[in-house]
Amino acid sequence: MAIRVMLVDDQVLLRTGFRMVLAAQPDMEVVAEAGDGAGAIEILRATAVDVVLMDVRMPRLDGVEATRRICAQPDPPKVLILTTFDLDEYAFSGLKAGASGFMLKDVPPAELLSAIRSVHSGDAVVAPSTTRRLLDRFSPMLPSSEKEPKNKHIQKLTEREREVMLLVAQGLSNGEIAARLVLSEATVKTHVGRILTKLSLRDRVQVVVLAYETGLVRAGGGAG
Repeated sequence: MAIRVMLVDDQVLLRTGFRMVLAAQPDMEVVAEAGDGAGAIEILRATAVDVVLMDVRMPRLDGVEATRRICAQPDPPKVLILTTFDLDEYAFSGLKAGASGFMLKDVPPAELLSAIRSVHSGDAVVAPSTTRRLLDRFSPMLPSSEKEPKNKHIQKLTEREREVMLLVAQGLSNGEIAARLVLSEATVKTHVGRILTKLSLRDRVQVVVLAYETGLVRAGGGAG
């Protein structure tokens, strides 16, 4: 079954370009489009969608608030934030709102397609190194770690799980973590799954956010 994609962006030309790229893929189908967040939410009430490509800055309802409302619904689609990075200071807020990751608007077509497939399959952080740079840049927006002691959240984890969580938060992929810890990729995936379960997190993006919020990782990607 094809991955059902919704395009949400106030720039018609950009939506057209994305639609042309996706339409050429046998495993993808653009099933809906909207010019702002409010329109997207309305359309989603009647349309089944797997992945939403969500712009951040739009009229009426921006992508962050739209993402928050969409992800609060039962069994919501995955949301992939589209950002210009240097201009969009709301991208981190989008991740906190429930987005499964983000891509730059000028991403090469092959990377966009890979990102959509990855998010659809549950691999939330599409480009770990880029996610790390974004979180480093916007870490001043996070609450003080003094207000939220990290042990309150992290104490449920084993020592190995904490190691894995730290590396996830630093932007490493499962393959990179496996190489660093001399483990199989399957074992790393198992550890990540246990981390998500123990901390009641939805995906890898939330692992990264929690690690920064609790002070496990500081700006710059180092351990807290």
